Amino acid sequence: MSAPADVFTLTAEERALLPTDADVAFYAEHGWYLSKKLFTDEETALLRSASEDFYAGARSRTLPVRPPRLAYWTPDKGDVQRHNDYVHYESDEIASVLRKPLLGAVAARLAQADAIRVFQSTLILKPPSPQEPSNVVPWHFDRDYWATSSSERMLTAFIPFHPCDERMGTITMIDGSHRWQELDRDAVTARHFVELGRDAESVLHRTAEANGAEVRKVPVVIPEGHVSFHHCRTYHGSGPNLSPDPRRAISLHLQDGENAYRAFPLADGSLAAYNHDVLVRRTAEGTPDYADPDFCPVVWEGQPPSPAA
Repeated sequence: MSAPADVFTLTAEERALLPTDADVAFYAEHGWYLSKKLFTDEETALLRSASEDFYAGARSRTLPVRPPRLAYWTPDKGDVQRHNDYVHYESDEIASVLRKPLLGAVAARLAQADAIRVFQSTLILKPPSPQEPSNVVPWHFDRDYWATSSSERMLTAFIPFHPCDERMGTITMIDGSHRWQELDRDAVTARHFVELGRDAESVLHRTAEANGAEVRKVPVVIPEGHVSFHHCRTYHGSGPNLSPDPRRAISLHLQDGENAYRAFPLADGSLAAYNHDVLVRRTAEGTPDYADPDFCPVVWEGQPPSPAA
């Protein structure tokens, strides 16, 4: 269920952590933003311990059905990069941190929206194995895989559980790429970015060239408790983890309150699908409800707040 309206309030100290008008303008121009410290050391410690419990099998609940393209690491898959979707649904401990109103308020400021809901969350662990192919995330942007969503304001919060730098394979942005026009959306929408593999670099450079743009790669160095946000059309990826420690993080995909399901036909006549479509409740029209509070809880509601003076 949605939280009561009075839950979506901030202290003066929290308001001081919101993006300024200049930060919002930077996000609009560049397609990404590095926040101030939104999470306490205790909260990031909780994420680390809760994620270890999750990997050991702890669940608050499990998905009622398995969606067709679910990313879900299990121990039998070995020491590859781990991805576990719907962690906000399956772990109440992790969800208690992800649903922090301050995080939603930052997203609301950046997206210029008066409501922010969770769209998806993926728990990620990148092992300290530079030679492991799965450790390299090819260039992609999230909107391609959300073709069934009506909004163009969706965004992602990348939340490491520790300081995260280039050596650890931090997230890397292609600066300003959210303003580019796509070459062939249908071809990419039908494939996951992992399936694109080496083609992703070619797609990136061909798209930049077609837009008369430069490919400017910006590794985002993220102190503990800070969060990297990016627009749903910003190309991004990450390199191998060259450090001695695992890189632990959550990609929290967020939707504005106006986002809703839309039918998106593919070239072969079929319709694009998202994992939610077999999980969420149905609207009165019989379409998947991307406002289902069980899977897409509200994390901010109300007029986007302003930073403290």
